[in-house]
Amino acid sequence: MDLDAFVAVRTGQWTRLEELTRRRRLDGAEADELVRLYQAVATDLSTVRSAAPDAATVAHLSDVLGRARSAIAGAHEPAWGDVTRFVVLSLPAALYRIRWWTVTVTAACLLVGVVAGFWVATDPDALAAMGTPSERRSYAEDAFAQYYDPSAGFAAMVWTNNAWIAAQCVGLGISGVWPLYVLASNAVMVGATGGMMADEGRLDIFLSLIAPHGLLELTAVFVAGAAGLRLFWTWVDPGRRPRARALAEEGRALFTVAIGLVGVLAVSGLIEGFITGSSLPWGVKITVGAAALAAFWVYTIVLGRRAVAAGHTGDLDPDRAGHVLPVAG
Repeated sequence: MDLDAFVAVRTGQWTRLEELTRRRRLDGAEADELVRLYQAVATDLSTVRSAAPDAATVAHLSDVLGRARSAIAGAHEPAWGDVTRFVVLSLPAALYRIRWWTVTVTAACLLVGVVAGFWVATDPDALAAMGTPSERRSYAEDAFAQYYDPSAGFAAMVWTNNAWIAAQCVGLGISGVWPLYVLASNAVMVGATGGMMADEGRLDIFLSLIAPHGLLELTAVFVAGAAGLRLFWTWVDPGRRPRARALAEEGRALFTVAIGLVGVLAVSGLIEGFITGSSLPWGVKITVGAAALAAFWVYTIVLGRRAVAAGHTGDLDPDRAGHVLPVAG
C-alpha cells in the first residue's frame, strides 16, 4: 500500500473528525457524523497498522480516536482495570526506573544525618543551639515519647503532612532546589535530634521510637526527592528526546510516583499512629517497620523489573498522553 497516497485521500476525514471532537456541542446530524467518522477512522487505523505500520501515523490516529471515543462515550470513568494496571504496572515501573536515584539520595541523607548527629552530640555550641539544658532534658525525657500518641487522628495528621511534602518534592522537582532543601533539612533535623537524645543518654529511646515507622516514612521522602531530582535532570539532559517531550513524559511518569507515595505514607502513618507509641515490645515494633520496608522494595524490584521489561514507564497510555513523533535512536 502507498501510505502517502492513502494519507492524502483520508486526511480530510481525519481532520473533520478532529474538528468535531473539539466542539463542545453537536447537533443531531453532527453527532451521527462523529460516530460514522469514528468507525471509518478506526478502520483506517487498522489498515495502516497491518499494511504500512508508520509510527507517526499510527500514533496520530490513535490520539484522534481516543479523543473521539471520549466525545462519544463521555468522560472516562476509572474502572477496576485502571486501578489494577496502576498498582501492578505503572507505579512499580515508575519506582523501578528511579531506584538508583533513590539509593543515592538515601545514602546521601543518611550521611548528612549521621554527621549532623555527631556534630550536635560532640560540639557544645551545636548542642546549645538545640535549646537550654532544661529544655533538652525535658524533650528527651518526656516530649519526644509523648509526641507518638496512638490514635487515628495522629495517624491521619502524619499521613497528610508527609504526603503533602512528597507531592511538593515531585511537583517542584523541576527547580532542582526544593527537593534538595527538603532532603537536607529533613536529614539535618533527624540527625540533630538523635545527637541531642544521645547527649541525654536517650539514644535507645530515639531509635526505638523512630525506627518502626521511620524506615518506610523516610524512604518515601527519599523516593519523592529522587523523583524530583530526576525530573530536574531530565530538564538538564533530555537525551535524544526534545526537551518539552522528555519533560512531559517524565513528569507524567513521576507524578505516578507522587500518587503512589500517598499509599506508602498511609501505611507508615498507620504504623506511626498505632505501633510506634504502643506498648508492644521493641523487637515487635522494629520487625513491623522492617517488614513494611522490605515489602516496599520487593514490590519495586520484582514488579517493577517485570513492568519495565514489558515496556511500561509509569506514563499514561498513548491514547491518553497524546501522539508524538518518533525519535531516532
